[in-house]
Amino acid sequence: MNYGEIKKCDIANGPGVRVSLFVSGCRNHCPGCFNKETWDFCYGKPFTTETKDHIMELLKPDYIEGFSLLGGEPFEPENQEELVRLLKEIKENYPKKNIWCYTGYTFETLLRNPLQAKLLQYVDVLVDGKFKQELRDESLCFRGSKNQRLIDVQASLQAEEVVTYNYNPVPRIA
Repeated sequence: MNYGEIKKCDIANGPGVRVSLFVSGCRNHCPGCFNKETWDFCYGKPFTTETKDHIMELLKPDYIEGFSLLGGEPFEPENQEELVRLLKEIKENYPKKNIWCYTGYTFETLLRNPLQAKLLQYVDVLVDGKFKQELRDESLCFRGSKNQRLIDVQASLQAEEVVTYNYNPVPRIA
């Protein structure tokens, strides 16, 4: 697996300050994608043990609320094995930090594939659905187009139906 970037203080791809990993490889090729360079599976650098250790170190500070996984496409078969290991280790070492994952697939599609469903075990919030330029809405929180959903993965797995994640930011005092 290759990756394009690691952001150590990301505030755009989930609540709070996060560590984000942008994996390489995507077959969806959504028109208007903000990250086209990551469509190429060879883009970026190889994901190594040192890369994983670096991510684990970046997650240590208390001010880091969680980890976000983006792409490219995290649910491409070429990325699955490495990402399952990574997310499992994050959950074991940092159980209070949440994991967000962005995908062009729908939650329902992911559940039908055993390997993809295995990765979902470690995800707290899934932003699902292809980015659709015609449904683009910059007022949406943590997603780019109106068809994309914020899904509470663990509640959805338990309920055996999609449970929407309700993001309620703390109001800022002026």
